[in-house]
Amino acid sequence: MSEVKRASKSVGLDVQKLHVAFGDFVAVADTSFCVQPGESFGIVGESGSGKSTVLRAICGLAPKTGSVQLVGDAMQDLPTPGSKPFRRLVQMVFQDPYGSLHPRHTVDKILAEPLAIHGIGDEQERIERALDEVGLGTGFRFRYPHQLSGGQRQRIAVARALILEPQILLLDEPTSALDASVQAEVLNLLEDLRARRGLTFIMVSHDLAVVTHLCERLMVMQRGKTVELLSSDDLAAHRVQDPYTQNLMLASGGFRRVSS
Repeated sequence: MSEVKRASKSVGLDVQKLHVAFGDFVAVADTSFCVQPGESFGIVGESGSGKSTVLRAICGLAPKTGSVQLVGDAMQDLPTPGSKPFRRLVQMVFQDPYGSLHPRHTVDKILAEPLAIHGIGDEQERIERALDEVGLGTGFRFRYPHQLSGGQRQRIAVARALILEPQILLLDEPTSALDASVQAEVLNLLEDLRARRGLTFIMVSHDLAVVTHLCERLMVMQRGKTVELLSSDDLAAHRVQDPYTQNLMLASGGFRRVSS
């Protein structure tokens, strides 16, 4: 039995003293947090605060030091960071649906590629199921990205991440490039998928309303450092301690939590 199949229950992520530097520039400075299995965790902060770099470091797209470990009920069976089974369990959805999909590949080829990389069979069945799960259906299978709307492209990006049956989704501002009406559709889709699959989310956003709608707890970052850890309920009720978090709320124009 494979390492991934043994880790069938929800898993979380424990990050300790994560440090990312590009030359002399420190993008993330010794950040630590723990996300429980099945939890939805948000990371917020102004542009350049290092929040997206945290996600990239977790999935191996940025150089890092520190510890990134999966946690869960089947702890002894969980794959090590950087391994192929780890990359199957931890998938990322990028911010830009226009840039994250190959413009010359059909949806079918985009969804088939991760299956081929991980040596997974039942390609046709998995592609059809993934498209159904994101509300598109097989009619979109042989279209190209330029034939899709922004919201449809992001749904394909979500389907590409889900097709490997991951336990953790890293969401890098998945709705910021979309129109407001489409944002709500994608957020509702993500919320439904998390509930049905028991997924763990780590979501980066500059939109406090989005984070308090989708996430249970969040971390506030400034200049690569953790400023504050708090619940979404506390943020929505303005029960914050740090002046930076208070200023972030003011800059958001007195945000209101998005109602379901």
